[in-house]
Amino acid sequence: MNFTLPHTAPNSGKPSQTDLYTQKDGEYFSFVRKDIAPLLPNNCGAVLELGCGVGSTLAWLKKTGQARTTTGIELCAEPAAIARTQVDRVFEGDVDCVLANLADEKFNVILCLDVLEHLPNPWATVQALYSLLLPGGSIVISVPNIRHYSVVLPLLLRGTWQYQPAGIMDRTHLRFFTRRSAQDMLIQVGFAITQKHDNGVQATRLREIWKTIFAKTPLRDLFVFQFLIRAQKPKLPHEETHTS
Repeated sequence: MNFTLPHTAPNSGKPSQTDLYTQKDGEYFSFVRKDIAPLLPNNCGAVLELGCGVGSTLAWLKKTGQARTTTGIELCAEPAAIARTQVDRVFEGDVDCVLANLADEKFNVILCLDVLEHLPNPWATVQALYSLLLPGGSIVISVPNIRHYSVVLPLLLRGTWQYQPAGIMDRTHLRFFTRRSAQDMLIQVGFAITQKHDNGVQATRLREIWKTIFAKTPLRDLFVFQFLIRAQKPKLPHEETHTS
């Protein structure tokens, strides 16, 4: 599945950010992120997803009964149109502009799955998302790890910093994160880190058994492709008393 490339601005000579996204294969927009399952609360309630694509992950959450209501934000028109067929509400447009219009709404869970690295100011976006969460609500993010050996070794040994059509060095990435900087982005606005999971460090083939060895050393992050983090907005004082 491929999406039609929209026209660029007249005489610009360069593709817009939206153009770069719509050049991607349809799988980019339709992948179901079941890898977040261990990080989700038992009842997700009202869920908001940034960069929902065609809505596959939100539809999965609704179908399995984990989400009561689903809301998605998607930059590109064609995936957004498909998402409307399986998501309760879909807003098309720039993430930060849409969030400003949702300022009076509240959600139990917010998903930012491989989205924050595409934004010019993800720190401000996370601050806005904090305000949209109910007390005790959770944000689940996934971000690529810029310390991965596939980035670090070429930089150290050959002095190369080469963008790619996809992956950690995707040419649409504007920001880059390590484990610490990703966690700090959440902590600085008031979130508490509650769960973490690393993608890419698990050995999937016998010849990757070396990953198991390095996963137990200080070099672990060199082999982590992606960080998944769940963080919680503090509960109200009377809720803390009730649950303690």
